[in-house]
Amino acid sequence: MNNKLIFLLSLFGLAMALATISAISSRVEPFFWLVIFIICAWIIARNCTGNYFMHGFWVAILNCIWILIVHTIWYRTYMVNHPDLAKMATWPFAHHPRRDMYVIGPIIGVISGIIQGLFAWVASQLVRRTPIPKAV
Repeated sequence: MNNKLIFLLSLFGLAMALATISAISSRVEPFFWLVIFIICAWIIARNCTGNYFMHGFWVAILNCIWILIVHTIWYRTYMVNHPDLAKMATWPFAHHPRRDMYVIGPIIGVISGIIQGLFAWVASQLVRRTPIPKAV
């Protein structure tokens, strides 16, 4: 596993977490994630020699952690800018909405991990890796 690559690719998640606080609406957010998933899958396919699915999975899990941290810290600002999510205050912990994030966030993280892992695996089947020249 290339932990450095996983961490660096997860910074897309940190950037998205910060951007979704007020700049990116939940209507267009999925399109940004699609682009990020494709870019990450391509980078994983080009730079890893195996375990493509797991690399993608762990990138998405770290993305989930970044998002949970950022959205919890700036919770009020996030909810003001995402009224559609604020309407979902009937979730299991309606009187503690941040707890909802900690219940639902990891579920979304695992689902995203499976999707990102599949993207990475498919990309590994499509991308040709340049062989590393052997030292003489």
